[in-house]
Amino acid sequence: AGGSAMAQAPIAMKETLMLPSLGVNQQFVAFTHVTMESEKFICIRETGGNNSVVIVDMSNPTQPLRRPITADSAIMHPSQKILALKAGVQGQGTDSLQVFNLDTKVKMKSHQMSEPVVFWKWISPSKLGLVTASAVYHWSLDGPAEPQKMFDRAANMGAGTQIINYRCSPDEKWLVLVGISAGDPARPQLVKGSMQLYSVEQSRSQSLDAHAAAFGTVTLPGNSQETQLICFAQKTAASGQHGKLHVIELGTKPGQTAFQKKQAELFFPPEFADDFPVSMQISAKYGLVYVVTKLGLLFVYDLETATAVYRSRISPDPIFLACDAPTVGGFYAINRRGQVLLATVNEQQMVPFVSQSLNNLDLALSLAKRGNLPGAEALVGQNFERLFTLGQYKEAAEAAASSPMGALRTRETIERFKAIQAAPGTTSPLLQYFGVLLQKGKLNSLESVELARLVLSQNKKQLLENWMNEDKLECSEELGDMIKATGDADLALKVYMKGQVTQKVVAIFAERGQFEELVKFSSSAGYTPDYMYLMQSLLMSNGQAAAKLAIMIAQQPGPPIEVNALADLFLQRNMIREATSFLLEVLKPNLPEQAMLQTKVLEINLLTFPNVADAILANNMFTHYDRLRVAQLAEKAGLYGRALQHYTDLPDIKRVIANAHAIEPQTLMEFFGTLQPEWTMECLRELLTQNLRMHLQLVVSVAKEYTEQLGLTEVIALLESFKSYEGLFFYLGNFVNSSEDPEVHFKYLEAAASTGQLKEVERITRESNFYDPQKAKQFLMEAKLQDSRPLINVCDRHGFVGDLTHYLYNNQMLRFIEAYVQKVAPAKTPEVVGALLDLECDETFITNLILSVRSLLPVEPLVAEVEKRNRIKLLSGFLDHLVNEGSQDPHVHNALGKIVIDSNNNPEHFLTTNPYYDSLVVGKYCEKRDPTLACVAYKRGQCDDALVECTNKNSLFKAQARYVVERMDPELWAKVLPEDNPHRRSLIDQVVSTALPESKNPEQVSVTVKAFMAAELPNELIELLEKIVLQNSAFSGNPNLQNLLILTAVKTDKSRVMDYITRLDSFDGPAVGEIAVGSELFEEAFAIYKKFDLHVPAVKVLLDNLDSLERAHEYASKVEENDVWSALATSQLDHGLVADAIASYIRAGDSSNHVTVIAKAREAEKYEDLVKFLVMTRKKVKDQLVDSELVFAYAQTNQLGALEEFLAGPNGADVSKVGEQCFQDGNYDAAKVLFTQSSNWAMLASTLVKLNQFQAAVDAARKANSAKTWKEICFACVEEEEFRLAQLCGLSIIVQADELEEVSRFYQDKGRFEELLALLESGLGLERAHMGIFTELGILYAKYREEKLMEHLKLFATRVNIPKLIRICDELEHWPELTFLYMQYDEFDNAALVMMNHSPSAWEHVQFKDVIGKVSNAEMYYKGLAFYLEEHPDLLNDLLNTLTPRLDHTRVVTQMERAGHLPMIKSYLAAVQTANLVAVNDALNNLYIEEEDFEGLRSSVDTYDNFDQIQLALRIEKHELMEFRRIASHIYKKNLRWKQSVELSKKDELYKDAMATAAQSGERELAEELLKFFVEQENKECFAACLYTCYSLIKPDVAVELAWMNGMMEMVMPFIIQFMREYSGKVDALIAERDEAKKEAEDNAKAAEEANSQSAMYAQMLPPALPAPMGAMGGDG
Repeated sequence: AGGSAMAQAPIAMKETLMLPSLGVNQQFVAFTHVTMESEKFICIRETGGNNSVVIVDMSNPTQPLRRPITADSAIMHPSQKILALKAGVQGQGTDSLQVFNLDTKVKMKSHQMSEPVVFWKWISPSKLGLVTASAVYHWSLDGPAEPQKMFDRAANMGAGTQIINYRCSPDEKWLVLVGISAGDPARPQLVKGSMQLYSVEQSRSQSLDAHAAAFGTVTLPGNSQETQLICFAQKTAASGQHGKLHVIELGTKPGQTAFQKKQAELFFPPEFADDFPVSMQISAKYGLVYVVTKLGLLFVYDLETATAVYRSRISPDPIFLACDAPTVGGFYAINRRGQVLLATVNEQQMVPFVSQSLNNLDLALSLAKRGNLPGAEALVGQNFERLFTLGQYKEAAEAAASSPMGALRTRETIERFKAIQAAPGTTSPLLQYFGVLLQKGKLNSLESVELARLVLSQNKKQLLENWMNEDKLECSEELGDMIKATGDADLALKVYMKGQVTQKVVAIFAERGQFEELVKFSSSAGYTPDYMYLMQSLLMSNGQAAAKLAIMIAQQPGPPIEVNALADLFLQRNMIREATSFLLEVLKPNLPEQAMLQTKVLEINLLTFPNVADAILANNMFTHYDRLRVAQLAEKAGLYGRALQHYTDLPDIKRVIANAHAIEPQTLMEFFGTLQPEWTMECLRELLTQNLRMHLQLVVSVAKEYTEQLGLTEVIALLESFKSYEGLFFYLGNFVNSSEDPEVHFKYLEAAASTGQLKEVERITRESNFYDPQKAKQFLMEAKLQDSRPLINVCDRHGFVGDLTHYLYNNQMLRFIEAYVQKVAPAKTPEVVGALLDLECDETFITNLILSVRSLLPVEPLVAEVEKRNRIKLLSGFLDHLVNEGSQDPHVHNALGKIVIDSNNNPEHFLTTNPYYDSLVVGKYCEKRDPTLACVAYKRGQCDDALVECTNKNSLFKAQARYVVERMDPELWAKVLPEDNPHRRSLIDQVVSTALPESKNPEQVSVTVKAFMAAELPNELIELLEKIVLQNSAFSGNPNLQNLLILTAVKTDKSRVMDYITRLDSFDGPAVGEIAVGSELFEEAFAIYKKFDLHVPAVKVLLDNLDSLERAHEYASKVEENDVWSALATSQLDHGLVADAIASYIRAGDSSNHVTVIAKAREAEKYEDLVKFLVMTRKKVKDQLVDSELVFAYAQTNQLGALEEFLAGPNGADVSKVGEQCFQDGNYDAAKVLFTQSSNWAMLASTLVKLNQFQAAVDAARKANSAKTWKEICFACVEEEEFRLAQLCGLSIIVQADELEEVSRFYQDKGRFEELLALLESGLGLERAHMGIFTELGILYAKYREEKLMEHLKLFATRVNIPKLIRICDELEHWPELTFLYMQYDEFDNAALVMMNHSPSAWEHVQFKDVIGKVSNAEMYYKGLAFYLEEHPDLLNDLLNTLTPRLDHTRVVTQMERAGHLPMIKSYLAAVQTANLVAVNDALNNLYIEEEDFEGLRSSVDTYDNFDQIQLALRIEKHELMEFRRIASHIYKKNLRWKQSVELSKKDELYKDAMATAAQSGERELAEELLKFFVEQENKECFAACLYTCYSLIKPDVAVELAWMNGMMEMVMPFIIQFMREYSGKVDALIAERDEAKKEAEDNAKAAEEANSQSAMYAQMLPPALPAPMGAMGGDG
């Protein structure tokens, strides 16, 4: 009864999934752990020991995706595999958000919020809504990286409110936030609902009381746009058992009819008084509102009218989550038991329920139209009839168009609209009807045809095209035929294709010649046209189209017509062009098997259209044809180029090459490139032999192109053999500009001259650098060309100017000489003039020739040529002419000077006044004539070397001395004063005696002195300086010269230095004194410093140089200067006299060197003296170092009282540093005072350790609170066996993870294992105990106390470093513990391996079953089976039962078969046989056969059919046990092998089985054959039984005949009686059916009459299923 009620309910409920069945723990089925953002995914967050996220894809819910993820919240994208995660940031009080794409495994976006997110939800496919304690944000995946704030939470959504939902309207203009909070204390179960509605456009919020809310849309009559609504449900303590449902419009649009606010009651039964809504979903498909309450009630309302439709309890368990299911128009709900429920509209019952149970016809009709639901056909029909009768045709058309399930969209409706005549000026009702249909959507095929007929009759075919493009019409063959009849084949083709009218599509493609489209369409539609017929038809009318079709046919895989046959179709009709076009396209792949066709297409074209064949060959499409045949045909066709390309014999080639004039030059060129060089030369020789003039150009061209292969020499020899200079000229002209071969250039020159190409001769002689100049000159002189320019070029470029001048002069070609020097090479004029002088040419001609060139003439070589021949006077006029023109050329003036000197015409005047001549040249010219003039010239040009050489050569030393002194050039002095100069002494004498005394210029003296010094002539320099300084002269009081005199004496004659110091007063005392010190003249230096009162340098000389501390102390006491005492103190300090140095420093009052004094005093341990010095220094210097050193000195002198007094006063000492120094020096008492003063507790503790004051050290360590300090004291206490204090220190160390390992290692190195264990065990209870302590203790237990290891691991498994302990346990072979650790670390594969590999100690059956079920590698299952098979075969089936859901049963069978232990797992096989696997079935069947268990075998083959049944039957049909043979017969019967089954049954005389098989087969022949068998066996009983069993198969005449002929009539009588009874019964049934039909027609007529009379009557009260306040709730369970 319950099932029937559910079937008749308007809402169908179905359980789609149980979350616990997927392995989800019941505790995680809660609002905080489960999310469902859409109908596609459920996301469950598992927490605890193993944090993970389970994602259930609702399309495949049995295979959930589980990922190890730790998060506070996880929500799946509504439609894609995108996971959003939220987790709190430790210590910051904020949340981190991340979005991942699970398919691509890419992080799409992340952000860290500034405050925690309390609720979040996908509000669209690309946007997340985030709710914090204070505001609401939107975070877009595509937009900015940071969430955008939308609005602040209102006051009613304060801190005590738990957010349970957040939604956004489709246009994102309205947002609603829903939350719950504690309600009336008197009714704590009824929580308070709050809602905040926010307008994005107005930026305003409205607060309302509501528990659930949702957005929806409706389209009101007369409105063109949808109306945006919000629906919300509320229930308060004051409303009792009643709640409210409100439907309100959001933002009325201008020009739209406003939606009137609706309100309805939610009635809760008394037992649900404290229940409240938790979710609201609106079905866009049906326009229904689903309100789900916490305790499982479902309220269904119509959105547009807020009318109650249905109420029922859908879950006995509380529902905490619901989600819209738009694809089915329902919703999903999840309750606390883990049920995932799907609520859908029962389409067959919704409309009848509303119309009959609720008696609301308008709502029923609205639902039927809106959801296209059945059940309202009668209502729609009545409404249509009423409107049609009233003449409201438009309304009637709308009613028919919107009729549910298209009930009124029939031919009858169209005919009725057709039959109405439209009033003049009005639209036809039929057009109105079609217009409404077009607005509603797509027309069906009948409506499309009728509309097309109407539109085409009005010549408005364009409307059809528009509707086709908008997909408003349903295409059909009839519609296409109608359009095609109008002549529009394109539109008809479109209709046929959309309507899948294949034959008509092919026909149109064929008519239009669109064969490519035809083939494609036929292939896609699976249709095979008659291509041969199409080809023959097209060949008669359209050859090109036929060729196109043939190509398409040939290109199909496995073409229906062979290519050769297709080609013959064209050739039979002499359609050469079409055949060629077809074959060219088909033969494009150029395959070897196409050789015959390639030859064929070339042959037919060479015979008919040679130009086509030529084009084909030019494209190089084919490579497999008969080349010789093609070559012969090409030669006959005049295609000599193609013939050449195909012939391979030289005679054939030479024959064809004779027709070179008829071959394209380019073709010939390419052909010659394919020949061997020898063949090419033969062909070229043949061409020249036949017609030299005609073929010369071709030969030259070929030779140019292939010179590299043929050889340049061979080609030249070929052309020379025919004496073809023209050919040589053209051939070599191609290489001459790039070749460097002299022979090529000369041959080209020779050929050009021989052919009269004088311009080219002139060019090549002018530009080429590679011809043999001697050979070319000789050739040109002998050729005697009219133009001498080539000869001039050769001679000019290659230095044959003399030969050229002789040639031109001897041949009376003087004008060419003038042209050469004037225009070609003016620079070569000197050579020409020299040659002419040698030829004794007339001087007048030479002079005129020189004057004609003038300034272009190089003077220097001209003078050299003329001077060489002693004819320099010849140039006088020329030179005067140049000078008059203002020439400043040195060569001109040099020549002029030579003429003046030779003529002795006042040469001194010329040499001193002429500024342009070259002094060196003219001076050299004068040396042989007058050395004095040479010196004048050299002096004028400062030609130092030349002048020195001239004066030395001619003993002019006085002139040389004066020149050198006046010159003041150190370099010149360096040249004349070297020791190897034999004339140096003579020069020095003249300088000292004459040149320098005459000088009044101090600079000249200075340079001279420096030169003497540089030349290292000290004695000569002293001689010079004494003469200048000691004798009265202008330079006697010169300080520099006095300095120089003393310094020179210092270097050369130290005995004179003291005398000079005494006699001279103007020298530089400090500088000279420093030099004296450097020269180790310390007494002289002391005398200088003393003479000039330089006390500090003086005392330094005594200290540093004379090393006389006594004299220095005496001198310091005498002068009594602080600086002197300081210098003395420094020296004393350097000599290690620290006490004396400190006394001197104190006497000098000098503390500047206190750093060094401190260092020296420390080194000498003079701390008492240092105290005095530092006390003095501290009065002058405020320095930390001074105070620190004073403290250290007090400590070192053990003046602890003074030390404490000093430290008590103000000071800047670095007490800690001094204390550390004392500590290092072992002065622990002083260090204790210092560390106590500086509060350096760490060092104080270390000091106390050194003093063995351990308790005080621990107290100091507490103040220091340093790990290093704790370690030091701890280690010291351990070494001194103060274990109590050591443990006290150790507890402060081990809480720091970085220090733990060192402490442990120290204890272990000292062998103190018990103390270390006690320390770590004590550390377990510390507040700051960390993972390292637990881990290290575990390691120690593993090493030294293994009996405690397992207990420790079980107690603290979550607090140890499992990987580290795994490694230790593996090394120390603690297998049970290692197994436990692997299990805790979720490495179940390794755990299983350990238990199997070390089974004696690690294996435990129950634990192994638990582990093996959790491994990730499926191979472990089978390793486990092998392990059990070997070691624990008695428990194998128990293990198999545990692993059954995870095993590949086929593989298990294979594994056991190989091991030979298949019978051991028979119980397992029986358990998994339900999977109906081949291997399992075969294995069990074999076991049954081996065990002769025929009952088990029969049950197996009857229940499970997935095995080779025939093979099994063949195997057992000869079994020794009859029951197995019977099973074989049974198998044959199951496989419809009736005959074999019957035969097997007959052999075993199982006649009952044989009869049953024959009856079941339904084969008349088999039944009759069996009947005849019984007759043959004379088995009357079986004969009668067979007639009964196979009654329906045996014809009466056959049965009677067999019985009558074999004397068995008494056995056939029951069969005859039954047959007669059956046929008489059939006659009676026919009569009864006729009477019943007549009566039923009468009853139907009467019932229709009664229904019409009551059609307007409906009940006013809601049935029990309605949510009426006073009535019972229908559908409540």
